[in-house]
Amino acid sequence: MLLVDVYLDKSRIQGIGVFAKNHIPRGTLVWKLDPNYDRRIPVETYERETGPIKAYLDRYSYPDRRDPNYIVFEADDARYMNHADDPNCDVSLPEETYASRDIAPGEEMTCNYNHFFEAGFDFLGDR
Repeated sequence: MLLVDVYLDKSRIQGIGVFAKNHIPRGTLVWKLDPNYDRRIPVETYERETGPIKAYLDRYSYPDRRDPNYIVFEADDARYMNHADDPNCDVSLPEETYASRDIAPGEEMTCNYNHFFEAGFDFLGDR
């Protein structure tokens, strides 16, 4: 779950993005996996899905880096965070995300999707 105040808006990167409401200092914990809200879905369940449900999971979930038998679906607006090669959020830890530099109010929050997908974006489809 996101631990900082954000809002969704049109992104220059892709579709909708997550934007900081307030200044976020470098090193701030901005997101933490919360099993009360964020869902771990068995890969076998994901693989049985079709149509709109499968497309939704393809777009908004990613492999669980702690256990390859699961994918992670974030229940909050964090699922709208876009990719950047030089992101302002560090997602290198599987259960926590930190601001990798100061983030200004109104700045889009970004992460590097390559941390989620070892072989690029092929596992669940391009983001």
